[in-house]
Amino acid sequence: MTICVKCLVSGKVQGVFFRASTREQAVSLGITGYARNLSDGGVEVMACGEKESVDQLRSWLTRGPAAARVTSVSCEPQETHRYQSFKVE
Repeated sequence: MTICVKCLVSGKVQGVFFRASTREQAVSLGITGYARNLSDGGVEVMACGEKESVDQLRSWLTRGPAAARVTSVSCEPQETHRYQSFKVE
């Protein structure tokens, strides 16, 4: 079953290759969507794919890459959308 979730990630998540690392994880899991910086210093991640894969990415988002310091992740279900790939915006 394909699902989409939008996650807001807070903490030290900009300037630490968070978006690029998220893309690597997403591609390896077969997830499409995007990761983009927010003006408040957080990162927004849209993830669409099989539920198990999306759940794995959500778990990874709580840690992020080594230099990141994630303080919170909140995710909400979204309407299913067909993205062509996973992009860093």
